Amino acid sequence: MTWTEIPDEAALTALLGEPGAAARDKERSALADVDRDWLAASPFCLVATSDADGNLDVSPKGDPAGRLAHVIDDTTIAIAERPGNRRADGYRNILANPHVGLNFLIPGRGDTLRINGRARLVSDAPFFDAMVVKGHRPLLAVVVEIDTIFFHCAKAFLRSKLWDPETWDPDGIVPRRAVLSHQLEKPDTSVEELDAYYGPSYEERLYQE
Repeated sequence: MTWTEIPDEAALTALLGEPGAAARDKERSALADVDRDWLAASPFCLVATSDADGNLDVSPKGDPAGRLAHVIDDTTIAIAERPGNRRADGYRNILANPHVGLNFLIPGRGDTLRINGRARLVSDAPFFDAMVVKGHRPLLAVVVEIDTIFFHCAKAFLRSKLWDPETWDPDGIVPRRAVLSHQLEKPDTSVEELDAYYGPSYEERLYQE
């Protein structure tokens, strides 16, 4: 099979064309009021990081709206970390390379808020009090100094119909989480045990250290 590869930026531009002025110039360097409103309404974001060698990681972060992201000032935000699997891939990347890319979503909205900046890890600060959920303070926070911020259009969400319930089929082709875990991660644990683990108590344990 023959592939036609794009070898350089000039070839890419020749294929896609130049961006329009609105798209090219929409980047900003500080939060506007609407950005603050968006962050307050967003319960979910994706955090992209890279280590010193360029190896990438994209990690989902979720909390109740108003507790996921905290605005420190016009050019600085913080994202809470909660108990997890302790891999800390993205955090190890930040220690080696501070550059991060964030994408904040609001359920049902096709547009997203994108932030690129430089991050550091903080284990405690007074603003942690504003990020408490169910009595639990964050384990740490990623503090991001904003380089660029802009809104991204809804085309990807419209094409994918991500928010259209008629397209949802969570029990379709891909097996449920317990089966995946048994097949790929915990073959010595029965599916029944894993179903119990990922059952109602799984959500109850989300903020337990």
